[in-house]
Amino acid sequence: MFFARAGVYEACGIFSIGHLVLVLVTFFCVCLAWKKSKNKSKDEVLRIIRWLTVAVWILEFAKISFNLQYFKIYNVKEWIPLYYCSILLYAGFLSSFTKGPFKRAGDAFLATGSIVGGLVFIFMPTTSLPTYPAFHFISFHSFFFHGTMVYLTLLVNSTNYIELNRKDIIYFATLVGVVCLAALYVNNRFHSNLMFISKNFPRTPIEPVYNFTGKLFTPLMIVGQMVVPFYIPYFCIWLFSKNDKKKRA
Repeated sequence: MFFARAGVYEACGIFSIGHLVLVLVTFFCVCLAWKKSKNKSKDEVLRIIRWLTVAVWILEFAKISFNLQYFKIYNVKEWIPLYYCSILLYAGFLSSFTKGPFKRAGDAFLATGSIVGGLVFIFMPTTSLPTYPAFHFISFHSFFFHGTMVYLTLLVNSTNYIELNRKDIIYFATLVGVVCLAALYVNNRFHSNLMFISKNFPRTPIEPVYNFTGKLFTPLMIVGQMVVPFYIPYFCIWLFSKNDKKKRA
């Protein structure tokens, strides 16, 4: 079952018992890892980011290899990592192995937008559980990957790994914007919907946005992903920091 192709076994489905178990296990592991690492030094945090980045890249290549066994190469949505959550791969690399503005872009994503993508997917795993059983490589990969997104945001902020400020929206938006442009090019070439910016995604929260925005759907989706996932965590971090200062006063 663990490496079976789609359709061989009954899919787990969203909001099922299997989904609930995966959510609980993921949050338990995230909380346990965060509790053990929230007092780490910046050098130790960097090493954690590096090791997790290597791990998610290895798993991503394994996922691509699995999918290419059963899907045609031009079915790019199954194997090209150009979705919002895929930015973890590039942000992790930039944060771990580059310097200057490139590293800042990676750090800004890990500190903010990473947790947004992770949480949304964990509660709505539309690309895994509707197709595969809970006990399957793709399901395990997706929950480990998105659990890592949540964990890294908690880790980066609880250890003050970076001093997040309003100007970091520039780095965040640039990174997300580059991925969106790459996805838009691939979408136009292969009639795909990477980053969910070119077509409707029925029976998801994207559908009402698509119906309401019409021809403005693509630019609004791009701008939205460049801005909203940054400011939601940024505001929460600012609010928490403000309350913490009041308690210390």
